[in-house]
Amino acid sequence: MAMKNVGYIDLPEHRGAGGFDHADIHAPSDRLYVAHTANDALDVIDSARDRYIESVSGLKAVAGALVSEARGLVFTSNRGENTVSVFQPHAERDAFKIAVGMQPNGLAFDSARGILIAANVGDPAIPGSHTVSVVDIARRKRIAEIEVPGRTRWAIYDGALEVFFVNIASPARIVVIDARDPTKVSKAYEVPAAGPHGLDIDLATGRLLCACDAGVLLAIDAVSGRVRGEVSLSGVPDVIFHNPRSGRLYVAIGDPGVMDVVDIGAMRREEVVPTEAGAHTLALDRKRNKVYAFLPQSHRAAVFQDTV
Repeated sequence: MAMKNVGYIDLPEHRGAGGFDHADIHAPSDRLYVAHTANDALDVIDSARDRYIESVSGLKAVAGALVSEARGLVFTSNRGENTVSVFQPHAERDAFKIAVGMQPNGLAFDSARGILIAANVGDPAIPGSHTVSVVDIARRKRIAEIEVPGRTRWAIYDGALEVFFVNIASPARIVVIDARDPTKVSKAYEVPAAGPHGLDIDLATGRLLCACDAGVLLAIDAVSGRVRGEVSLSGVPDVIFHNPRSGRLYVAIGDPGVMDVVDIGAMRREEVVPTEAGAHTLALDRKRNKVYAFLPQSHRAAVFQDTV
């Protein structure tokens, strides 16, 4: 077994419903940010010492955190107030907020242009509410609202192709937004599995890694949209992270409460690591080859060392 449990980090108990959600790490400061949705807060962890530092409150139904090391910025999607927050590490309470579409969730950032997108969950009862908001960070302003065909999931940015990719749950699609003209969907790829959810990219091979509710991981060519590989998973996936150092992909699966570890070169599942029932979100410390699984029942993070 390559994944070794090296400890736990106690986090604040939940004050409401929602548990934990998306997380990211600012490697230069060793600050890990995880959305503590149940507490309308962002929990901050010291990833060098694996200890809880503090919580940043006032982020209603916060759904996720995204770090830009190139710009030295952290973004959060605040689903309960239809905003995104922007701040610098160590200056979390100096954040400013920008209004976006309905129930923002997935975030992606083009650091060269300073363009952030927020993939909005929307409301199926409200026509036209499934959108992607485009935000100019320097101007602190939403500059476009792009309607998409269904409920959004996660989003990523590919700097080589200069495009954003956004997963759509149903109809099963990956939509593409060109960062040079972020006012419309430039193309869409049909996904041959129900419920595209977690999304990452293998830059070395130009493959999108798309984890679907159907319990399958698909490797999809980022340029053509063709499926180039498939791996069965242990259940319905949520958050995924690719580690380019090891060539492994970590997949959080809340039911039964495991993390699948996939060799994306061979497109083979290597390990199934127990976490906790309901644990659907992860963080990856690429600097130290550590993975954090956030455990909603015991209010803590499990820390795993990848020894490969």
